[in-house]
Amino acid sequence: MSPKRHSIPWAVLLAIVQSVCPVEAGGFVTYESFGAVGDGVHDDLPAICKAHEHAKSENLPVRSRPGATYHLGRKALTAVITTDTDWSTSRFTIDDATKVENHKKPIFEVRGLLKPVKLNIDRLLRDQKRLDVRPGSDCYVTVTNDRVKRYIRRGLNQNSGTSQRDAFILRRDGSIEGGIDWHYDHVSRVTARPMDTQRLVLKGGIFTTIANQMKQEVGYNYWSRNIVITRSNTEVDGLKHFVTGEGEFGHPYSGFVTVRNCANVTLRNCFATAHKTYKTIGAAGKPVSMGSYDYSAGSVVNFTMINCTMDNINDRTRWGVIGTNFCKNIRLEDCTLNRMDAHMGVSGGYVIRRCKLGHMGLNAIGRGLLLVENSTLHGRSLITLRSDYGSHWEGDVVIRNCRWIPAAGRKVAAQMISARNDGTHDFGYPCFMPGEVTIDGLHVDDSNHPGNYQGLFLFSDPGGERGADAPFPYTICRKVKVRRLTTASGRKPRISSNARLAKSVLVVGEGG
Repeated sequence: MSPKRHSIPWAVLLAIVQSVCPVEAGGFVTYESFGAVGDGVHDDLPAICKAHEHAKSENLPVRSRPGATYHLGRKALTAVITTDTDWSTSRFTIDDATKVENHKKPIFEVRGLLKPVKLNIDRLLRDQKRLDVRPGSDCYVTVTNDRVKRYIRRGLNQNSGTSQRDAFILRRDGSIEGGIDWHYDHVSRVTARPMDTQRLVLKGGIFTTIANQMKQEVGYNYWSRNIVITRSNTEVDGLKHFVTGEGEFGHPYSGFVTVRNCANVTLRNCFATAHKTYKTIGAAGKPVSMGSYDYSAGSVVNFTMINCTMDNINDRTRWGVIGTNFCKNIRLEDCTLNRMDAHMGVSGGYVIRRCKLGHMGLNAIGRGLLLVENSTLHGRSLITLRSDYGSHWEGDVVIRNCRWIPAAGRKVAAQMISARNDGTHDFGYPCFMPGEVTIDGLHVDDSNHPGNYQGLFLFSDPGGERGADAPFPYTICRKVKVRRLTTASGRKPRISSNARLAKSVLVVGEGG
C-alpha cells in the first residue's frame, strides 16, 4: 500500500519560499514577500516596514505590485526608506477618518544612513563664504543661536519668534553653499550630516488620504501621516496624492510630502490636492483660517519642483498647497499650483519659471533675487510680501514676460506688490522692501475693475508715514525699471497711494 500523499496549497508553498528567499529574481524586494496582501482591506503597513528594513540590510531596491491597493492601517509605524523605491501604479490608502494610534507619526521616512559628524563652529559672519574646516565629505550643516529670536510674527497667529538659524552645505574644501543669513557671535548648536553622493529616487505611487474628522475649538493640531524626506540628494518622481472625506470638522496636515533638514531635493511630475479650509481660535484669541499643506519644506538647501501640478487652482474654498520655512534656493519650473509660499524666509534664489499660480498667489519673505519669468499668476497681488513677517525682501525682484490676472478675474483695484509694515513692530530683523524692481514684459488683465479705478498701483500702501523716525523703520524701494508693461484697462500704472512711497521711488523706462 503506497503512502498517503499530502498536497500543500500553492499560496502556502509560495509564502514558505519567499520567507526563505524574500528577493525577486530581478534583484529587488517586494512587499508581498513579507506578507502584504494588497487588497485594500488588510493592514499592509507592518509588511511594508519589514520589506524596507530588509532592503536596507541588503542594499536592494523595492518594487510594489502595480495592481495592488495597500491599506496603510492605523498603527504608529514608520517604514524607513533607504534605497530606490518604485511604487509604479500601486495605490495606497491612508484612513484617518477613524481612530489612529498616533496622528503625528509619518508613514514613510526617506532617511540617509550616514552618521552625523562633530563640527565645531563658534562664530559666523553674514554672507561668509568659507570655513577653516575640512570635513571628510560634503555635509549638510545647521547652526542655531538660541539667544536671538527672528520672525517674531504679527497678527492673529502672533508669536515670540524662533531661534536664529541657518542651513547650508559645507564642501570638503571648506567652501559654503547656501550662504549665511545672520551674524553669529554665539552658536548654541551645530549639526553636520554627511550628504549621500548617490541620488535616491521614489517613483510613482497613487496615495489617497481619507481626511481626519478631528474637532478642536482652539489652536492647531497638525497631522503628519505622510512621507517625510530627511535624506539629501533625493528625488520624488510621479507621486500622486488625493484627499477624500473632508467634512464639517477637521484639523490641518503639515504636508503629505514633507522635506526637512537636508539638501538637493527635487519633486518632479507630482500631483497634489489642496485641502479644505477650516477655522480655529488663533494665538490672539480670535478666529483664524486653518489650512493644510500637501507639500512642505523646512531648512532645505536647494529645493526644486519641476512639472508638479494640481487641479482647480482658483477654487477659493481650498487652502494653499505648499508652505516653506528657512530654505535656501527655491526653484519652480513648469508647475501649476494654487500658491507658492515662503513663510519664515528663503534666501539666495527664489525662481518661478514657466508656472501657473492660482488664487492664493506668490508669497515671499527673505533676501536675494526673486525672479518670476514666463509665468501666469492669479493672486490678488502679483507678489505678496507677507505682512505677518514684516513684508521683508532684502534684495531685488525681476518680473519678465509674465501675465497677471488680479484676483483670478474678480473685480479689484490692482496692486502689483503687496506690502504692509507701519514700522511699529519688531520682527527680529530690519525690514526692507525690494531695493530694485525690474519689469521686462508684463501684461496685467485689469479689465474687471471698480468704477473709480484709475490704474494699477505698483505697490500697495505699506502704512505709516514716519519713515526713519519709526521705532522699527521699513526701508522702502529705491527704483523700479519698467519695459513692456501693458494693461487691459489701458490705464497707466501709478507708484502707490502712500505719499512717502510715491515721492521716493524712482521709476525709469516706459512711463518713467
